[in-house]
Amino acid sequence: MQTIKGPAIFLAQFLDDKPPFNTLKNICTWAKSLGFVGVQIPTWDARCIDLQKAAESKTYANEIKGLVNECGLEITELSTHLQGQLVAVNPAYDTLFDGFAPKELHGNYAARTAWAVQQLKYGAKASQNLGLNAHATFSGSLLWHTFHPWPQRPAGLVEDGFTELAKRWMPILNYFEECGVDVCYEIHPGEDLFDGITYEMFLEKVNNHARACLLYDPSHFVLQQLDYKQYIDFYHERIRAFHVKDAEFNATGKQGTFGGYQSWLNRAGRYRSPGDGQIDFKTIFSKLTQYGYKGWAVMEWECCIKHPEDGAKEGAQFIKDHIIRVTEKAFDDFAETGNNADFNKTILGLQ
Repeated sequence: MQTIKGPAIFLAQFLDDKPPFNTLKNICTWAKSLGFVGVQIPTWDARCIDLQKAAESKTYANEIKGLVNECGLEITELSTHLQGQLVAVNPAYDTLFDGFAPKELHGNYAARTAWAVQQLKYGAKASQNLGLNAHATFSGSLLWHTFHPWPQRPAGLVEDGFTELAKRWMPILNYFEECGVDVCYEIHPGEDLFDGITYEMFLEKVNNHARACLLYDPSHFVLQQLDYKQYIDFYHERIRAFHVKDAEFNATGKQGTFGGYQSWLNRAGRYRSPGDGQIDFKTIFSKLTQYGYKGWAVMEWECCIKHPEDGAKEGAQFIKDHIIRVTEKAFDDFAETGNNADFNKTILGLQ
């Protein structure tokens, strides 16, 4: 067993043009003041990092790492969630997802996809330069618009979709292997990897690639009504990153898992600040600790009610309260009676 590292915070939802959220140094100083000891960095935000430069310049990567360390923090992982989304986009979502890419690529599917693939490779090399061994991202999706089987899906459609998704990701996964970094897919609605079965389908297509790992975020499973605790039992060997994000599901006679096209505030399933939802984090931290999870507990704030700064302040303490310092001895060691072969044979009636 190993004590989980943390608390850490994903910076994406907090970055702003106003201090203290406008520069990496300022936001790190703020995070440290709340009790965080690690930060997960979104690589698409220039206020934090120049991803290409971090990949191409070890000196620059060391400067970024040094700045974070001077604030009393560590970098937990880099995130390419937005770029990963663009590795695979169904044309139905082209216009909506264009905003994740530079303006000069809007409307150019092939160029945007190539840019996204290169961004992931930059993410791999930058992670290596920063001394990181895990990287957070999304898988993208070619099939999501067919998740509800009406109209009936044509025979072979799902198979073909996952074959293409794997084809796009294999070169990326191989490059991450060269860099010694795990790709941690956040299993998430809207991605083709949105539950355990879809992850297994993808894993089969990429030949069980050692770097095709998981970012565990139980909030997405509450909204799907998936057993988020048993999920850890199934996939703990692949879980290399962890988002601490709460959620609740309150079905009514009017709406359920699909949410009735309502805003986040009015959906049956919605994300909440840590401790304000329904997730059993005591069991989650116990299971991850039991299985020897070696990574960080990173708070991701997404709440439609609470102010983000209050959520962050409470979140740091929430994670601290849930991290289990592992024991170095058994609780019944006080009754230990020694160990030798002759004594054991005596107990067994063999001499």
